[in-house]
Amino acid sequence: MANPVFENDPVFGDPRRRPAQRAVVAQPGVDPVTLEQMYASPSATARDTGRLTYDDVIVRTGGLLALLAVVAAATWYGTEQGFLPPGTWVVGMVVGLVLGLVNAFKRQPSPVLISLYTVAQGVFLGGISLAFTALPVTGTGTGTAQPIVLQAVLATFATFGAALWLFSSGRVRVTAKFVRWLIVAMVGYLVFQLVNVVLSYVIPSGDAFGPLRSGGWGLLVGVFAVGLAAANLIVDFDAIKRGVLAGAPRRYAWTAAFGLVVTLVWLYLEMLRIFAILSGRR
Repeated sequence: MANPVFENDPVFGDPRRRPAQRAVVAQPGVDPVTLEQMYASPSATARDTGRLTYDDVIVRTGGLLALLAVVAAATWYGTEQGFLPPGTWVVGMVVGLVLGLVNAFKRQPSPVLISLYTVAQGVFLGGISLAFTALPVTGTGTGTAQPIVLQAVLATFATFGAALWLFSSGRVRVTAKFVRWLIVAMVGYLVFQLVNVVLSYVIPSGDAFGPLRSGGWGLLVGVFAVGLAAANLIVDFDAIKRGVLAGAPRRYAWTAAFGLVVTLVWLYLEMLRIFAILSGRR
């Protein structure tokens, strides 16, 4: 698995780490009346037996995304109106990173911690989105009203829909080779990002994204990162499917929703960078 949220989980990760399920053994000597009642009774669904369903994942994910959007909008408005200091998004970023790591390595999902992570990310995204729109545009020295945030949001959900369609239609299958390639690519991208951060201090370029994330080269890197995020979504979908088929407990819908939110936040940030570069923001 590429997403640590799913890889470190005993349900969505390696099938050998899943809890063993007891087989139901037919009991001999059932009388005809009892047998007829058993056949006449309605069949138990996954919800009746407390197992994970796709609906559970959809509801939890939708709820977290709604919470994320509300907090982000409130942070944007509060910062713009002066109710919150401009650097509030940094606090959200740090708190979100800490809570993200805690949730990723917890054996049992915590709805409270996952919700707090979403709130922190909402503060981060709302503040940094406003900061992106205020970046000076090449040749003007000021920001413009170009809706790069709306463009990034629409592109994020369009990519999510495309990844879901590719997975559900079977056009892209999650194989061991696919996962190995993704892990190697993710490690390479992480190293690249670290080098870019170091170079931004060694070689000041005046660019908000660092010397390796600006201009045409930065645009290519952004497209590559979007491809990685989309591939991660496909792997996430596969993990959720295996969890549902394995009869995982319903509480793990929180883990699945958390994993999807983590990937979507990353995807949105990459989209925001791409549209910022395209709009000429430095």
